[in-house]
Amino acid sequence: MSTALVATTSTTAAHDASWFTQTGQVCARWMLGTWRQAWGPVMSLLQPIIWIVLFGQVYSSLGELPAFGDGGYIAYLVPGVLMMTVLYSGAWAGTGYIDDMRSGVMDQLLTAPIARSAIITGQLLQQLVINLAQSAIVLGIGWLAGARYPGGAGGILIALAAATLLATAFCCASTAVALTTRSQVALIGLSQTVVLPATFLSTTMMPASLLPDWVAAVAAWNPMTWAVEIARDGLAGDLDWSLAAGRTALLAAIAALAFAWAVRSIRAYQRSM
Repeated sequence: MSTALVATTSTTAAHDASWFTQTGQVCARWMLGTWRQAWGPVMSLLQPIIWIVLFGQVYSSLGELPAFGDGGYIAYLVPGVLMMTVLYSGAWAGTGYIDDMRSGVMDQLLTAPIARSAIITGQLLQQLVINLAQSAIVLGIGWLAGARYPGGAGGILIALAAATLLATAFCCASTAVALTTRSQVALIGLSQTVVLPATFLSTTMMPASLLPDWVAAVAAWNPMTWAVEIARDGLAGDLDWSLAAGRTALLAAIAALAFAWAVRSIRAYQRSM
C-alpha cells in the first residue's frame, strides 16, 4: 500500500470518528501528560492543607460566634477551601495550551481532522477529573482536621457538583485567555487579577453578616459565593433547594458561556495561523 493511500485511509478514519471518540482521544493525551508530571496536581494540594490546618486553627475561636453555626470554623472553612482549590487550578488550565503553541503541537493539532469543540472538551474533561480528585482529597483533609458533614453522601455529591461547575467556568475562561493572548505572562497576570478578588469578595472565609456592607453586596453576586454556599449548605444537610437551584442554573449558564468563549477562541486562533 502506497504512502498516499495510507495517509488517505488514516484521514478518512479520523473523519469517520465520532465527536465522542475525538474528545476521548484528546482527553487521553492530556491525562497521559498529567500522569507523567503528577507532581503538579499533588503540589497544588499543599495550599488547601495550609488553609485548612493553619487558618482553621488560628481562627478557630471564630467558630464560637453564632454566625458560624454549630459546626465551628473548620466546618465553615472547608467548603470555601474546596472552591478556592478548583478556582486556582482552573485559572491555570490555559498554560497547557501555551506550551502547545510554543512547541508547535497546537498547529499540528489544528491541521488534524478533529472538531475544535472536541479539542476544548477533551482538555476540559482532563481538568475536571483532576479537580474532582483534588476536591475529594480536600474534603478528606477537612474531615481529618475536625469538620463533619451531616449532609452525608448526598451533601458531598452536591458539593462536588458545585465545584465542577465552578471549575468548568474558570478552566474554559483560562483556555480562552491563553488562546487569545498567547502569553504566559498575560495569563498569570489576568488570573491573579481575577482569582484574589473572587476569593476575598465572597463568603469563602466569612459569612455575609460579618462582612462590610459593600463587600457583602458584591459577594451576593459573586459566582464563588454561589458555589461555596451550595456546597456549605449541602455538606451541612441544610440545603434550600429553591435557592440552590437558582444558583446552580446561574453557575451552569456561566460555565456554558465560558465554554463557548473557549471554542470561539480556538477557532479565532486557527484563522490567524
